[in-house]
Amino acid sequence: MTDFDAVFLSYDEPMATSLHARVQRTLGGTVKRLHGVHGMRRAYRLCAEVVDREQFFLADGDFGIDTAFDPAAVEPLDEGVSMRVWRAVNPVNGLSYGYGGLKLIRRSALRAMGEAVDVLAALPGSIEFADRTAGITRFNQSPFHAWKAGFRECAMLARGSEYGMADDDARHRVKAWVTSRDGEFATYAAAGAREGVAFAREAARDPQQFDHLNDPSWLRHRFTAAHGDGVVSG
Repeated sequence: MTDFDAVFLSYDEPMATSLHARVQRTLGGTVKRLHGVHGMRRAYRLCAEVVDREQFFLADGDFGIDTAFDPAAVEPLDEGVSMRVWRAVNPVNGLSYGYGGLKLIRRSALRAMGEAVDVLAALPGSIEFADRTAGITRFNQSPFHAWKAGFRECAMLARGSEYGMADDDARHRVKAWVTSRDGEFATYAAAGAREGVAFAREAARDPQQFDHLNDPSWLRHRFTAAHGDGVVSG
């Protein structure tokens, strides 16, 4: 067992229970699960209240951890660092970056989190990005979940990364998302990406619209209006 607590944060992901079990087997000990909390900022803040240690692993409900990941080899965060993010492989476009990746995070930083559309970009202090890939982000568990991932990520990339990403990097990632063609429901991820870029252009005139990106009900309604219920028949 490591010196860090761990939390698995899920909302409505179809594979969340099995992915939680996988994280628990890999990290060892008990990985606490926080499920179904409405509002992303509220959910992340509640993570700080279910752990006992200052630094803890945080995995999203669609994160499939690499079973070779060794938590015992992980060094604690340095003073002034709020979070370290390991890369995750994107199953529909092959990118590998911090999106959906495993995090080591400070409880005190979550409690002091500010306001940002990309919620964890509002942590105080600095953020580290590890070179290593820690798993795969299995957001493509249904048409809606694939669409939502592409929509949210590309809307934020088109808006301008709150992590200070270079424009060329953002453009490269958007291009990969909108041309997604691998894995399950890739066409929905690509459609979401294109629609997310269009949304960012529309919302530039009214920046408060970006708050919708963290509203599950609004996202579900937007998807249904454009694509129906997304049910795939056998």
